[in-house]
Amino acid sequence: MTKRRPGGAGEAVEETTSETPPPETDPETKADEEPTEDSEADAPEGDASDSDDAAEAGSDEDGSAEAAEDEAEVAAEDAAEDDTEVDFGDAADEIDKRVAELTTDLQRLQAEYVNYKRRVDRDRELVSQNATYKVLTPIVEVLDTIDRAREHGEVEGGFKAVADQLEKIVTNLGLKKFAEPGDVFDPNLHEALSHMGTDPEVEETSVKLVAKAGYMIGDRVVRAAQVLVVDPE
Repeated sequence: MTKRRPGGAGEAVEETTSETPPPETDPETKADEEPTEDSEADAPEGDASDSDDAAEAGSDEDGSAEAAEDEAEVAAEDAAEDDTEVDFGDAADEIDKRVAELTTDLQRLQAEYVNYKRRVDRDRELVSQNATYKVLTPIVEVLDTIDRAREHGEVEGGFKAVADQLEKIVTNLGLKKFAEPGDVFDPNLHEALSHMGTDPEVEETSVKLVAKAGYMIGDRVVRAAQVLVVDPE
């Protein structure tokens, strides 16, 4: 294609421009490149199908994960319950053991206290008896004199009142008089001054006469009774 443009000195300059024609396209290639309506319609369906499959797979994976988590939680709860039961059982056994130990200690302490109290009471009684024994031992001779005076009928008037009052006081202090004719002879309580033969009325050696009465405080003999005894035939 030739164009004419003005030039110097009235000359016209021809400018030649060439235009390259567009390449020819093969109809078959063009047909292949142009998408058909069917392929365009099928493409979204394929993509949708793939999306659905992916969604279903994701859903299955999520469901499996949730199921696994639920199973793990249930297993953890069961394990916790088992541990709790075991802990409670061990704690109960430990408490029972501790209670048994404390009960044993309490019983031992109680037994020790009871024994201590008995020992203290016995010692207190013994101290009291010893004091009374020391005080009343000399008075025994006075009581012997009162007995001999009474046998002779000499306890009368004011002397009788003094004698009765003295005997009452020593009795209140725990001094007891023993030994009577006819009592079975007991070497722990009686001192045999003499044997007076046999007596058909007795079945074993017995007291026939009392020379001096015996006295005791509680189970303790202050003085043994001095007696005359007879034997059975």
